[in-house]
Amino acid sequence: MNVAQKVTVLNPDVPKAEAFTDAAKAVARLQELYQIAVRFLSDNFANALKNGQPEARVRAYYPEIRLTTTTYAKTDTRLSFGHVAEPGIYATTITRPDLFAAYLEQQIALLIKSHGVPVIIGVSDTEMPVHFAAANDPGLTVPQDGSMDFNLRDNFDVPDLTTTHDNIVNGESFTYPDGARPLAPFTAQRVDYSLARLQHYTATAAEHFQNHILFTNYQFYVEEFEAYARHMLADPESGYTSFVSTGNVEITEADAPLPQPAKMPQMPTYHLKRRNGAGITLVNIGVGPSNAKTATDHIAVLRPHAWLMVGHCAGLRNSQRLGDFVLAHAYLREDHVLDDDLPIWVPIPALAEIQIALERAVADVTELEGYELKRIMRTGTVATIDNRNWELREQAGPVQRLSQSRAIALDMESATIAANGFRFRVPYGTLLCVSDKPLHGELKLPGMASEFYKTQVAAHLMIGIRAMERLREMPLERIHSRKLRSFEETAFL
Repeated sequence: MNVAQKVTVLNPDVPKAEAFTDAAKAVARLQELYQIAVRFLSDNFANALKNGQPEARVRAYYPEIRLTTTTYAKTDTRLSFGHVAEPGIYATTITRPDLFAAYLEQQIALLIKSHGVPVIIGVSDTEMPVHFAAANDPGLTVPQDGSMDFNLRDNFDVPDLTTTHDNIVNGESFTYPDGARPLAPFTAQRVDYSLARLQHYTATAAEHFQNHILFTNYQFYVEEFEAYARHMLADPESGYTSFVSTGNVEITEADAPLPQPAKMPQMPTYHLKRRNGAGITLVNIGVGPSNAKTATDHIAVLRPHAWLMVGHCAGLRNSQRLGDFVLAHAYLREDHVLDDDLPIWVPIPALAEIQIALERAVADVTELEGYELKRIMRTGTVATIDNRNWELREQAGPVQRLSQSRAIALDMESATIAANGFRFRVPYGTLLCVSDKPLHGELKLPGMASEFYKTQVAAHLMIGIRAMERLREMPLERIHSRKLRSFEETAFL
């Protein structure tokens, strides 16, 4: 073959774009197109590692969903998703359709029903990075650039930040290169990026994550969660099927051993699984708004039904006791990590469905009702800051702001988790447990915890679990209310 005849780009053979009015068949085609691309890239990369640099560029593309409508949707006005805002061309690139099969089928079915037109399934114009294709093959890893005898970028596509962004959820008028408006809140490369980060930070595979996420900042909750999980596995009527620990260790029997990994990840994560992802995931994010943002940035691509913060806080009122609960109904945001993505002037509203589920869960677990519930729980503003040792600074300014905001508790994660829930359209809530009262001489020191505090901490996680079990029984359209939707939203949740 002479130079003029030499093939410069190798692409896989793929089916032509096709219209579908059956959501299940549309998802099946997405899976077929995705697997063709992944196998093509993985096989060619494995061959390059073995035999040296390919003679041509090896390229495959993400599959996409495309919709063209000339009419406005005729849909149930109570539904905040499942339809596009106005006539036009809409599209979204797709990755891991096996992982998102149920979600995709649900969203596509609503789209077809709302607009009465088919969706078009084909390949997009967005290249699939070889790194994300190789992630599907546990026996294949992509070496660092420079460690091979050829430059990886010369022959394979690598992650591209121009298609790995939050422009859609941030409302920055994103359109695809051909002018199509987005159908979904994330591009395929953005999703792949977060799936890789989740594995890195939590040491568990994305497949194990459940639709109901609890965040905590204290190891004790992990121990309580494992104990509860084992109790549920011992009950054949519980509906829970297995428990997954950090390192993807999965057990189905209540007394099965659960070895810990030699090296714990930054955010140890545990999953109490249930059919159709209806179980509960607990993430120990540790301390600080940066960790809270990191965790929620990446878990958001899984499109969970709700996430809650169940952690410790400083009580700011003299009438509070160690171990009292705080149900946040507003947030004072001084965490700063989201200022560029969600300005601090944006209000973060309390979501009625979440608030009711949490309050009822507190009543269930503590067996207190109505006015008596006020003995152990306060509802009010939670302040979130980025300085753990704020007490060491001159206090006049901070204390005045806390008083003016009517704050009753202070922590380092809750407002970040709530704000990112608002930004990513994931229902959110916060129930904290008072662990110290720095303005009133009760610092977080060894030996200061009362028996009441110890008992309340033991009940705290159970309240979060009970709240999630209540939310699980609600229709998805009720939890995902219009309070989380802007003027012009993507059709997909």
